[in-house]
Amino acid sequence: MKKLELRDHIIKIASDLFYSNGYNATGINEIIAKADIAKATLYSHFKSKDELCVAYLKNMHNSFMNGLDAFIKSKNEAKQQLLGIFDFLRELYIKPDFNGCWAIKCIAEIGSNNNAIRQEIQNQKLNLLAYLKKLIENNLPNNSIAETEKLANAIYLLYESAISESHLQQNDWPIYSAKSLAKQLMPINI
Repeated sequence: MKKLELRDHIIKIASDLFYSNGYNATGINEIIAKADIAKATLYSHFKSKDELCVAYLKNMHNSFMNGLDAFIKSKNEAKQQLLGIFDFLRELYIKPDFNGCWAIKCIAEIGSNNNAIRQEIQNQKLNLLAYLKKLIENNLPNNSIAETEKLANAIYLLYESAISESHLQQNDWPIYSAKSLAKQLMPINI
């Protein structure tokens, strides 16, 4: 395997384990065994478990954002695009391997002094919020900056609640409820 392919293979194995079992419950030796590599090979790509975790977080976020963007772009109507994050979440929820938000799960497991992982998660959440703002700007160009920010923040908070609660409740009613509340926040003329 080429060096880049091997790195991606390690990230894929670690991602599957971190997402399904949790960051703290997944040991380096388990990753090494599942990836069928030597310990030295792992450490030639990642200096620490935390560094591997940051790569996992980036991998998950990039996959999510690419999927969300493709899903949103497939919708023609403004309202469908603005509420599309909830429909996309519903599609994620019905997959058998759905295990909630990778970032929220991870942040709950790390200590308050783990700045590298915390910063990566904060950046991802800010990236999602910026995406929502841009989506609103594109679909509601007459909104003021304040209105756009208020609506983006509300959709973001409703989404975060929906993903956490749908995982906790093992039901999709939080997704439908969040979408319904977001719909009420939309201007009547779209």
